[in-house]
Amino acid sequence: MRPITGEFNFTRLESVLYGAGKIAKLGRELSRRNMKRAVIVTTKTLGRSKLLDKVKDAMGTALAGVFAETSQHVPMKTIAALVAEARLLNADSFVSFGGGTPIDTAKGAAMAMMGGKLPQGVDIDVETSPSGVADFPHIAIPTTLSAGEFTPFAGMTDEATREKGGVGEPRLQARTVILDPEVTVETPAWLWTGTGMRAMDHAVEAIYSNRHNPISDTLAARAIALLTSHLKPSMQNTGEDELYHRGQCQLAAWMSIFGALNTRFGISHALGHQIGPTWDVPHGFTSCITLAPTMRFMAEISPDRFGPIAEGLGIRFDANSPRTSALECADRVAQFVAQFEVPHRLRDVEVPRSELSKIAGTVLQEVNRSHTVDREITLEDLNQILEAAY
Repeated sequence: MRPITGEFNFTRLESVLYGAGKIAKLGRELSRRNMKRAVIVTTKTLGRSKLLDKVKDAMGTALAGVFAETSQHVPMKTIAALVAEARLLNADSFVSFGGGTPIDTAKGAAMAMMGGKLPQGVDIDVETSPSGVADFPHIAIPTTLSAGEFTPFAGMTDEATREKGGVGEPRLQARTVILDPEVTVETPAWLWTGTGMRAMDHAVEAIYSNRHNPISDTLAARAIALLTSHLKPSMQNTGEDELYHRGQCQLAAWMSIFGALNTRFGISHALGHQIGPTWDVPHGFTSCITLAPTMRFMAEISPDRFGPIAEGLGIRFDANSPRTSALECADRVAQFVAQFEVPHRLRDVEVPRSELSKIAGTVLQEVNRSHTVDREITLEDLNQILEAAY
């Protein structure tokens, strides 16, 4: 038997506060990190919500302002606008409130505030601010299950090309994440469901990544089990029961992406990164569409890695016939997605079939750059998966 060897690296995340009412601890978290002029980064919808008042009240005198102009897929113009606002307000930190959009917008702007390099296409002055900050801390309060708050990476879109790029830097990691189910109750069902599927995508692709490790395997399997048990009830109940199921889903999102810096993700994620901005499809929906077809593809390459996925889904995994079990996992995930009123196919989101090859080259570069699959992926492979997803 071969010994298990590897390396596990942690991010700069220091605290995760979870449970109903934890938003009240925000002021304490700001104070202990000496964050005295924080700007809330959120969406237009949440900017008009009474939930924003909870965040503002908890911040007290540390509230420097509110930026509520973030946009889906993080167009670079919104990053430039946030940087301008932060400099105008003499801000020293961000508090993101919402899903992946405000979270990634905050990270991208923080990169600029620290003088970091952003992808080509960003029309922004990336010189350091007058104070010459070496750090621009961030506290995240997610209202969805996309789990971007747990990574030091941010995705953003070049409006001219519609291509998505990204940045990654240890200092972009949120210092504190507050998982409070009370601030998720206004999240639309389609967005809650879609981001729940995104968390499922994280868990699955972490497990069959060739960079997988025992820690991530264990937590990702638990994430799959929690999502299959609690995602639907989280939208069928009210009161304390609703908060309980939503809280369990939040824990699943955290577990799904724990160790992502180590495992990285695979083909389903790379497809989503380009399908989203190219045809204006929410990333949660891209996971609903691409995950099961990608799992069927991976069942032919790395079926032996599907054991923890099967565990999370409650399926018996036959090590003597791993391909059969892996394909059963893919079918079970497809059945899980089918329970919800979300798109299941690319045609459901009006992606033109004639344009499928448009994104294949960019996706291919991302997949082969990440080195998470056991063999080189080809354009033919990607076109096969896209056709299956159509």
